[in-house]
Amino acid sequence: MFQSLTDSLDNAFKTLKGDTKLTELNIAEAIKEIRRSLVAADVNYKIAKEFTDKIKDKALGTKNILASVKPGELMIKIVQDEMIDLMGGQAAGINIKGNPGVVLIAGLQGSGKTTFSAKLANFLKTKRKNKPLLVACDVYRPAAMDQLTVLGESIKVPVYKEPDSKDPVSIALKAIEHAKIHGFDVVIIDTAGRLAIDEAMMTEIRQIKEAVQPNETLFVVDAMTGQDAVNTALAFNDVINYDGVVLTKLDGDTRGGAALSVKYTVGKPIKFVSTGEKMETIDMFYPDRMAQRILGMGDIVSFVEKAQEQFDEKEAKRIEKKIKKNTFDFNDFLGQMAQIKKMGDLKSLMSMIPGVARAMKDIEIDDKAFVKIESIIQSMTPTERESPELLNMARKTRIAKGCGRDIHEVNMFIKQFDQMRKMMHTLSKGDNMQRMMSQFKGR
Repeated sequence: MFQSLTDSLDNAFKTLKGDTKLTELNIAEAIKEIRRSLVAADVNYKIAKEFTDKIKDKALGTKNILASVKPGELMIKIVQDEMIDLMGGQAAGINIKGNPGVVLIAGLQGSGKTTFSAKLANFLKTKRKNKPLLVACDVYRPAAMDQLTVLGESIKVPVYKEPDSKDPVSIALKAIEHAKIHGFDVVIIDTAGRLAIDEAMMTEIRQIKEAVQPNETLFVVDAMTGQDAVNTALAFNDVINYDGVVLTKLDGDTRGGAALSVKYTVGKPIKFVSTGEKMETIDMFYPDRMAQRILGMGDIVSFVEKAQEQFDEKEAKRIEKKIKKNTFDFNDFLGQMAQIKKMGDLKSLMSMIPGVARAMKDIEIDDKAFVKIESIIQSMTPTERESPELLNMARKTRIAKGCGRDIHEVNMFIKQFDQMRKMMHTLSKGDNMQRMMSQFKGR
């Protein structure tokens, strides 16, 4: 996420390396590099200049006050503060009230609007204990209703649709009545997108909004489109005056322009960010956390929150006992892998850990590695999964054939599993494991 911008800003801060204090000369040099980095990230030049002018003024104002702080560290702190302010300062949250609360989703075709609608339903269902209803109001795109239905089924959220109707306003109003009758407390309306802004599209989304009077109108934009995303967001806001922005596809080749400048340009907060296709890969937008990630500091708070969401104290105690007895088996390993997968893709998770993102920037982490490991374990018999010590060469050969893997891959995985099991057993001796568990639960 924003790796190019992170690297460019890092190079800008390096211009201060070796200097003992901030001066007008080294501040000017750093500012020039920061501005260049922002423009390369597709931030509008006017915004980039205003942003860096503020940084320059602050840096000049503190250059003789904080002489004990290294110039590079001081500049990073100033940039971080200004970046947080540029992106909105505080998390905006989502406003849902009424019986039911209504959320209207708008955006261009291909922005990830339908997928986000399902992700939001899953977010509200699992984290806020709402009872959401998804509504298919895209009556134009082929298979749009089917896509929303499949996504709804995957998260066990019903989808209201009328396949024979071409009137999205009528569908939306009937869906709200349906929600009232059947006890749904949130209605999420997925509307049609177009390949570009056009009058017909604007008229339709305006009519839907006027009819349903939503608590929240969210505009979904593809973060990979950079400044174009900001311009589109501005045009939509002029028509429907939405409440907040959603940035999708942040796991792609995102330069950062949209995240940094949409609040400044449109005057509306970013409320959610979305990465990947998994239903769990949605987060509320926190300007301070995003600034930390852009500056290569990681986001350990979000990482811990994701871990806590998957943390099962009863299961943790069961695993702890098995590790102490050195009976941790392949079934346990599969269960732990399933919890990690629910947290999101591995590279995004690793990027949240301070220092790791920069160290791993050129390393590709393939989530399909999980598939290979799962196929090996699933080719074992139930007895073999429970008793790893039974795996002799004959059994390994059969497993390799069963999962379509090379015997070398099977041997390598089993060896690594054995080493991991021994290490965990060693750590569990004494009060090591208890101390680790208590620290985690105390977060």
